[in-house]
Amino acid sequence: MEQFVPQILPFLLTIWWPFCRILAMLSAAPVVGDGAVPVTVRILLSLVLAIVMLPVMHASGAAQELTRIDPFSLYAVVATLEQAVIGFVLGLAFHFAMSVMSVLGFLVSSQIGFSMAVMNDPLNGTSSDVVSGLLTIMCMIVFFAVDGHLVLSGVIGASFKAWPVGQGYGPLLLQTVAFNVAWIFAAAMLLALPIAFSTMVVQLGFGFLNRVAPSLNLFSLGFSMITMFGLLMLAQIVRFIPEHYVAMTNRVLGMIEQQMRMAHGG
Repeated sequence: MEQFVPQILPFLLTIWWPFCRILAMLSAAPVVGDGAVPVTVRILLSLVLAIVMLPVMHASGAAQELTRIDPFSLYAVVATLEQAVIGFVLGLAFHFAMSVMSVLGFLVSSQIGFSMAVMNDPLNGTSSDVVSGLLTIMCMIVFFAVDGHLVLSGVIGASFKAWPVGQGYGPLLLQTVAFNVAWIFAAAMLLALPIAFSTMVVQLGFGFLNRVAPSLNLFSLGFSMITMFGLLMLAQIVRFIPEHYVAMTNRVLGMIEQQMRMAHGG
């Protein structure tokens, strides 16, 4: 047993820090990081990917550097936290495109009168409106249709070349991801603008009708008409949502690629 430990310890050290980065990324990434996916599945998937990334670590020369780190030192603790931050930020960047659809569903529901129809959301562990749930499920299907899980694996492998273990990361990565939070609300507002404008036109029309025929019960009639008209507009817009989701994912990939090039240049 005493002879076995010195042989297995370098292998465990080579896997540990990539495992921390991959687990943090999968925990923050869309679909895989949702609450419906068990934690044990994410841990097992992270372990498998960490083993698959061993050739990348050996090719970059980082595997030899990892075996020299004392696992019981303060430097090892800092390196573990560093991997968790890098992985979480990369996963959060991919979560932006899915968050746009959640905000879009909330805006649409509030405009067409569906905000009161709230259901339990097992993906996030909270309650959400029906439109947000439907849009999220549709984007999950698009995520696997465009091989989003393979894209995540590719980004993980490239991140070890851009930000090697124990060599830190530039603050520009965190700053860029933080600044792109405002892009979520801007993109959702642009997608929801046709429905919001059309429902406003319907409400203005019923307001003029109320002046012409005050005897009509426009509260009950107007609510049903706005809901029907909003659903009609949503059916026209939902056809273009997969294309927008792919475009937003490509924007996130471009942002990460730019940060990686800057890290290589540094």
